[in-house]
Amino acid sequence: MLDVPSFMWFLTVKQRRQICMSWPENGETRLLQCLHLTACLPRPCIIRNALQHWPALQKWSFPYLRATVGSTEVSVAVTPDGYADVVRGDRFVMPAERHLPLSHVLDVLEGQAQHPGVLYVQKQCSNLATELSQLLSDLEPHVPWASEALGKIPDAVNFWLGEAAAVTSLHKDHYENLYCVVSGEKHFLLHPPSDRPFIPYEMYTPASYQLTEEGTFKVVDEEAMEKVPWIPLDPLAPDLARYPSYSQAQALRCTVQAGELLYLPALWFHHVQQSHGCIAVNFWYDMEYDLKYSYFQLLDSLTKAAGLN
Repeated sequence: MLDVPSFMWFLTVKQRRQICMSWPENGETRLLQCLHLTACLPRPCIIRNALQHWPALQKWSFPYLRATVGSTEVSVAVTPDGYADVVRGDRFVMPAERHLPLSHVLDVLEGQAQHPGVLYVQKQCSNLATELSQLLSDLEPHVPWASEALGKIPDAVNFWLGEAAAVTSLHKDHYENLYCVVSGEKHFLLHPPSDRPFIPYEMYTPASYQLTEEGTFKVVDEEAMEKVPWIPLDPLAPDLARYPSYSQAQALRCTVQAGELLYLPALWFHHVQQSHGCIAVNFWYDMEYDLKYSYFQLLDSLTKAAGLN
């Protein structure tokens, strides 16, 4: 039986009382009901003590990772400033990708080695299974109660490890996201889909960082790719003179600590920072293209038609 006492952040006080008032006598059932509600509303929530039964929570230290998968090459995003998938001038710039032994990434994180730029293990195509399968036995292949609540198993399970300087720019995903922090902490800045009219999008020529032999970075256009819509605004330092409508958006901020799970509904905008050397795993469940999706598409179309971008 899972021990999953929970605080459902971002729900109204009335909703929390209605759902969680009988905790923890039937904890798993109540948690399932909570997730059902958030999936219908939908709203983010942090679930505490959801990962206590994972061996990874005790085992995934840097020495353990070195001994278990240190020689394994992993895909690493490398950027000059820690921002991958970000607007720079009139370009949407993606990170350079290097394949490095995980032990080298750990050495850089501990200051025992150097590498140009900022490193972030963040390959988002089930890299835990494809690149670090030796670690799979240290956690569940999915989150059973979440899979039951969502009616499906995850499409991808991703492993995250990086420096404090590694930042994920503001964006949204078409996935229900269960973000599990194993060590350290993640800092999320969130906007609901209803903030879309206040969040600017523009079209950008796609490009990638290229790391030269001298250890410098240059930006190279991806000529085979079409233009990319992306958010040019940094929510930590918004240019309100250029994007005055953003002042009407209401950001939510939360910190997810080791052993906690953040349920992040599909289409919620999020910007992510982390503590140095933070280790996390996330489960992506494909979203339902239902009324919520139709509502967002309508809101997006009206925003564009009104020229609010």
